Amino acid sequence: MANIVFNVALGRLAHYASLPATNDALVLVPLEASGLVADSTMRDYDDLNALLGGASNEQTTMGRKTLSSVTATVDDTNDRVNLDCADVTWTAATGNAIGAVVICYDPDTTGGTDADLIPLTKHDVAMTPDGSDFTLTVADFARASSAA
Repeated sequence: MANIVFNVALGRLAHYASLPATNDALVLVPLEASGLVADSTMRDYDDLNALLGGASNEQTTMGRKTLSSVTATVDDTNDRVNLDCADVTWTAATGNAIGAVVICYDPDTTGGTDADLIPLTKHDVAMTPDGSDFTLTVADFARASSAA
């Protein structure tokens, strides 16, 4: 479950997770543990370019992953929408330690820059790559509900 939802994504999670455009996707970006900014600072970034322009660094050795099997399921019993995806695996993971991952909405995977990627959720992840495979288990990466 997400540790924070970025301010720019509040109220938009279910829409972005429904992948409404022709060439859009959700992209998972690993962030290095060293230099990771506080949640209170991170939540104010409006695009991935701004986030990476701050003190937080992308862990580029492992690389970004496009999420697969993304679903947005309405849960009428609990009055919410559950957002889920398949688990993510990095094969023979190496590089600097991971402190978090950010899930971003990419409105057009055929072009664009990090300034086009909208950060949706941030998840704390403590992992030191050691050359073995690493699977990030995802169980509802976020839930959106209305306050009554």
